[in-house]
Amino acid sequence: MWSFKRIDREPGFTLTEILVTLVIIGILASVAMPYAEVTVRREKEIELQHSLRLIRTAIDDYHQDWRAGRLGSFAAVSRDGYPESLEELMKGIDLVDGGFRKYLRRIPPDPFAKAELPVEEHWRVIGYRDASDSETTSPSDIYDVRSGSERQALDGSRYRDW
Repeated sequence: MWSFKRIDREPGFTLTEILVTLVIIGILASVAMPYAEVTVRREKEIELQHSLRLIRTAIDDYHQDWRAGRLGSFAAVSRDGYPESLEELMKGIDLVDGGFRKYLRRIPPDPFAKAELPVEEHWRVIGYRDASDSETTSPSDIYDVRSGSERQALDGSRYRDW
């Protein structure tokens, strides 16, 4: 018969077990980090799309109210029927029928803009009479907004072209 001697040792892990565990954790972390970065970037892209849609809808609603003749005489409206600033959408306007309308509760931030900039400077604004690729810094009205970021999106396009 075979007989085995039992060796009593102190409870704990050997150096080899600890090193193998650290290598496995390192491999898992190196796989998870790029995935986490892409996930965060995708969430910011979704937030940017939502912010652009929100501002553009507010601009369109403002223009529709102008075309329908609902804007009061003190409205900061251009001759083409667009707001003169993003703040105008947020402040609100007295309507002809005696009502009041706010088009935005707040100006949404651009998630890719520098955090130290005021929210109004996050956006590149384009006037009605400006070319779509215009670099005008102060148009007479706001027809469209774009992100001010020069970064490239996950799909290869630039955020400023959205």
